[in-house]
Amino acid sequence: MNSIDLTTTDHYLAPSKFLDYNHRVVVEFVDKYRGDGDSFQQALNLYYAVRDKISYNPHHIDLSVTGLCASGCISSRRGWCVNKAVVYAACCRRIGVPAVLGYADVKNHITTSKLRAKMGSDIFYWHSYAMVFLKGQWVKATPAFNERLCTKFGIIAAEFNGVDDSIFLPFNKAGDKHMEYLNFRGEWPDLPLDDILLTYQSLYPNLLID
Repeated sequence: MNSIDLTTTDHYLAPSKFLDYNHRVVVEFVDKYRGDGDSFQQALNLYYAVRDKISYNPHHIDLSVTGLCASGCISSRRGWCVNKAVVYAACCRRIGVPAVLGYADVKNHITTSKLRAKMGSDIFYWHSYAMVFLKGQWVKATPAFNERLCTKFGIIAAEFNGVDDSIFLPFNKAGDKHMEYLNFRGEWPDLPLDDILLTYQSLYPNLLID
């Protein structure tokens, strides 16, 4: 499990290769959705903006730097857990809230047959969430599934109050198994693309072909 020093929060405020929050489209997104209030309230507002204004679409995965960086995801208005977490972390840093990226392996018990065929598995390796520093503590935030998608598939949307961890829930609205966390990989200050691609090359070759 990867480990970084989270005690010095100032280390996690700067823009980075993927958290490119000085890019015009990121600046405009933050300014449009941050709202009023202090940084805590703005972080909550931005969570819901990332969750619901950027549609979750795992059938269009762009593994290029442009596709994975915050500006690229916002520009396309669609993403998946990996680049939507990047967007939220970038937005938080933009408003002065320390943020890093976390990763885990999860099993989706109700994945569609189309996605299972594409991935060759119902396990999502390197599922991503953001870790943000609010009210003196680090909390997980998972803005992956937008509310419209959750309504369509009977999934419980991940809410975020800035105090408790926001992660995928184990059951859907019908009480069936949904997301199961198998392994937490740890946190990184920026997206570890080389490590992700190494896993995908062996486990998701179809994604790389696309």
